[in-house]
Amino acid sequence: MAFDYKKEYKEFYMPKNTPSIVDVPKMNYIAVRGKGNPNDEGSEYKMSIVLLYAIAFTIKMSYKGTHKIDGYFEYVVPPLEGFWWQNAKNYSIDYNNKEDFNFISLIRLPDFVTKKDFDWAIKEATTKKKEDFSKVEFLTYNEGKCVQCMHIGSYDDEVKTISLMHEYMKENGYELDITNERFHHEIYLSDPRRCSVSNLKTVIRHPIKIRGEE
Repeated sequence: MAFDYKKEYKEFYMPKNTPSIVDVPKMNYIAVRGKGNPNDEGSEYKMSIVLLYAIAFTIKMSYKGTHKIDGYFEYVVPPLEGFWWQNAKNYSIDYNNKEDFNFISLIRLPDFVTKKDFDWAIKEATTKKKEDFSKVEFLTYNEGKCVQCMHIGSYDDEVKTISLMHEYMKENGYELDITNERFHHEIYLSDPRRCSVSNLKTVIRHPIKIRGEE
């Protein structure tokens, strides 16, 4: 049976719909950066998803070709994720101004995938698909201490879940630590094309630090 990150690492991908504190280790990702309203037709965000999955499946299916990755095992491609921010000084998210969004779209890479393997996948996809993958990057990110919660429903209603997360964070001696290097983080467990808005499952994660800590 293929290794499924959602099932094997439930603490990161399947939290309860009540807030919790989690320590997220360093991970490697396929990443694409962009700007603008993610809902617009032909948006940079929608194009980023196409690029991400092309590389993700090139790596996943590599075992069928001549490029052999050391330590490879069959796995389910991890869920789509995203770091989001706007240019406000307090790094808050204003859902009424989606055109101001900056994002990094992400898909986690298995630990056995090296930068060399990633570079091979970029070259392989470029040759086979005749598309430009120059925006796709290999990103290593150490997220650290965070508060997280499962949000069920519309993305536009996330503020309700975020408020609960921040209350929980403060009750446990932490404060928000969103900066230009630590982001509002979402993990998408539902496909909005196949799921009603009211049933969408999204992990929301915010970086935190001990209150008063520099």
